[in-house]
Amino acid sequence: MKHPSNRDFFAYWDTQRGFARAPDRSEIEPSAVRELLGDIFVLSCDPDAGFPFRMAGTRLCALLGGDMKDKSFPAQFAAHSRREIEEIVAVVSEEMLPAVVGVTAPSPDQSRAHLELLMLPFNTRAHEPISLTGLLAPFEQLHGTLGPLEIVSWRYVHRPPEPIVPRTLRKLALARGLMVYEGLR
Repeated sequence: MKHPSNRDFFAYWDTQRGFARAPDRSEIEPSAVRELLGDIFVLSCDPDAGFPFRMAGTRLCALLGGDMKDKSFPAQFAAHSRREIEEIVAVVSEEMLPAVVGVTAPSPDQSRAHLELLMLPFNTRAHEPISLTGLLAPFEQLHGTLGPLEIVSWRYVHRPPEPIVPRTLRKLALARGLMVYEGLR
């Protein structure tokens, strides 16, 4: 992650999840990230409804041209990026993997604006709609509404592997030539 706002939001989200794959929605306290709220959004992970915004911050709404509530998230992207962003949203929500997406868009002065999109899953619970949160942060000060967003890069953020402690190393030394992989499906 390059943008400081995304690093801050990710660090808070990561702390809230503890050892779980993702935190519950109720564990994200808006007051803890109040300085970031203008750029934060929540999406409903409903592909049939077009992954609509459930909530969007004021700076985000200003960049995208108005109130985003109930509007389709992929519709904010250029046609050639929509399928890709739908797939990224699906992986984030279904596999509970955070994603960082590099985005550009035409700005009102016809230059290219560069932004970083962070998408973070919420823990799923039975009988609750699946949703995710995120933050769209511009790298430069922008004034006015952006044109359609375009994906230029993306990656999923995997939890770093647990460090191997000396006791585990001794056990591995006893099993010479044998490799054990944990967590593979």
